Amino acid sequence: MLRAGLGRRSRCCGGLWRSPCPAAASGSARALSAASASPSPGSGGGARSGDAPPAGASNVKPLDGVKILDLTRILAGPFATMNLGDLGAEVIKVERPGAGDDTRAWGPPFAGTESVYFLSVNRNKKSIAINMKDSKGVKLIKELAAASDVFVENFVPGKLAEMGLGYEDIKKIAPHIVYCSITGYGQTGPVVQRGGYDSIAAAVSGLMHITGHEDGEPVRAGVAMTDLATGLYTYGAIMAGLLQRYKTGKGLHIDCNLLSTQVACLTHVAANYLNCKIEAKRWGTAHGSIVPYQAFKTKDGYIVVGAGNDHQFVTVCKILNLPEVSKDSRYKTNTLRVQNRKELIDILSTRFSEKATTEWLQLFEGHGVPYGPINNMQQVFSDPQVLHNGLVMEMNHPTAGRIAVPELISILRSP
Repeated sequence: MLRAGLGRRSRCCGGLWRSPCPAAASGSARALSAASASPSPGSGGGARSGDAPPAGASNVKPLDGVKILDLTRILAGPFATMNLGDLGAEVIKVERPGAGDDTRAWGPPFAGTESVYFLSVNRNKKSIAINMKDSKGVKLIKELAAASDVFVENFVPGKLAEMGLGYEDIKKIAPHIVYCSITGYGQTGPVVQRGGYDSIAAAVSGLMHITGHEDGEPVRAGVAMTDLATGLYTYGAIMAGLLQRYKTGKGLHIDCNLLSTQVACLTHVAANYLNCKIEAKRWGTAHGSIVPYQAFKTKDGYIVVGAGNDHQFVTVCKILNLPEVSKDSRYKTNTLRVQNRKELIDILSTRFSEKATTEWLQLFEGHGVPYGPINNMQQVFSDPQVLHNGLVMEMNHPTAGRIAVPELISILRSP
């Protein structure tokens, strides 16, 4: 019922949508190499192949029939629309003639001539290059928007409106449209005209201030978590927007931005300041409110252990053969362990350094305490649980050949 309702608007214009390139007879648009890759059989090493399942109602994806016009670049927007594509939406990615999405040039590494960065967030899409500075290009965008359910863009506020492609412009020709804007700082305010990149938003929002070694400099997270979190918020907001439209019959304008996303994601760190005026600090791998909850150096690597309650702490002490520590009055409760953090961590660190990581992993197994090694990429993608969860999708790309990307949509597979 929901799927049929969401797809109703665009079925009448399916011909235009499915053949976007011929519509550009004026020369204002041209086809780029395909953004998407075609899954193929024969995946090995725990990777999941993308063989299409047999036809049947149970194999219908949640967003089958939903059409998305994607004007986003870089990471947050493409990550959101890729995930929507994983759920069955048909995504047309609009790029600049010639260069295309900026990330097409981000490398090395490259798979053939294709940027691996670009490939990592642009599967399940069809690319078209349109010159939006040309009136014929603007006309083509409007034609595509009229046939779409969702319009996603990440231009500086006001830029698309100058071209006649802002929300109010698109709403006139597509009152059903779920129009989503992704920006650095929002649609209004004193700094909205600034460009927004992940690292800058992570700095302004305070994420960098709380990331890094306790006595070290601020550190950027290993992946662009602000961009990715914004992409996930966008993904959820668009799904909610489609449901809202299904209920009301009307489109809407969604505002997602990097700064608001990251400030919201500060969660308990922000709450500590807002409610108790406690200024945040860097803790390395440790936690400001839980002890022990951090990485410990072993004889040959690292292990991360988290004792979220008093019972788990007692178990940790038993595994480490430190029963006297669990009985010490200084460490009886988590509050006391936080207050006496340094002394306790020194004791635990000394013991962890006496054995290799694999030895500790074997000793912790089956005791109900959260633990795990710090893996490099080779170890991640040979981890038995990663292999079991089918987190790698292998596919054939039209220009790059056979590629592999991480994917999580397996959680939606029917039993």
